[in-house]
Amino acid sequence: SITFHEKTLGQLFCDEESEAVITMLRSECEAAGVKRFMSCEVEEIKHTPYTDEQGLGKKAKFYVTTSRGEFEAVSLVIATGGLSIPKTGATPYGYHVAEQFGIPITKLKAGLVPLTFAPDDWKPYSELTGVSFDAIVSAGKQSFRENVLVTHRGLSGPAILQASSYWQHGTPLHINMLPDADMETVLTENKTSKKLLSNFLTTWFAKSFADVWCAQLVETAKIENKPLNQYNDKQRKQIAAALHDWQITPSGTMGYTKAEVTCGGIDTHALSSKTMECNDVSGLYFIGEVVDVTGWLGGYNFQWAWASGYAAGQAV
Repeated sequence: SITFHEKTLGQLFCDEESEAVITMLRSECEAAGVKRFMSCEVEEIKHTPYTDEQGLGKKAKFYVTTSRGEFEAVSLVIATGGLSIPKTGATPYGYHVAEQFGIPITKLKAGLVPLTFAPDDWKPYSELTGVSFDAIVSAGKQSFRENVLVTHRGLSGPAILQASSYWQHGTPLHINMLPDADMETVLTENKTSKKLLSNFLTTWFAKSFADVWCAQLVETAKIENKPLNQYNDKQRKQIAAALHDWQITPSGTMGYTKAEVTCGGIDTHALSSKTMECNDVSGLYFIGEVVDVTGWLGGYNFQWAWASGYAAGQAV
């Protein structure tokens, strides 16, 4: 058995290295008599309808030409994954198969991926790599509360990765940097303090981040980094609003090279939800990440891969 531990939001992580999962899968394959052909390239797939010996109707028969010979079967399961992390062997082949058989594909994009910003815009933050803080990050109608991590090119960390799957290019992220505090009240309670705003914020943030963030307030809200006793009520409201809704617009993502998943894929409307078989092509199945199903961090994508694989395996 593989030991695991649970993190926030029901996320499950293995205690051991990924090799433990690979070893388990190999053992299960061997126990089931699965034949594996490694370093095998699929060159062509053909299919023809035929009538089975019992005369129960027509089925598709598939002929698969590979670098290791030819194979034929009445069922073909496509489990090729998405485009994420090409160095592990990811390719678009599964989508090519779908196109060959006229199966619709939804728009593809990198998911669970760090977000980047235009170099000039991000320059003040680029030297803060490694700084992190707890926040609620919102993209569209989805919000996630976890750590945000500053990188030399943008933002990462669990909250950002989660939000990235919902973020649409050209739209801002909304980041509540102090979800447990009512900063308008806090600032009002400290309105006689002679502390600089940036120094006051070191209660919650690293000083380097507080300094840069406060310096940016001049550009975004025309508010200078001053002692707290020099702000009026309106300015305190503006500072609090900025802390609870830091709006920044990414220029893009780190792409499939750093993405943990691929959003989009084989349209689920084209598949049986019980067996994963194509509605219009008998005997053809799509499972796992090649399908337009994207889970959150913490084992959900593994769960989908195995669950969909089980469903198809029971049907074939």
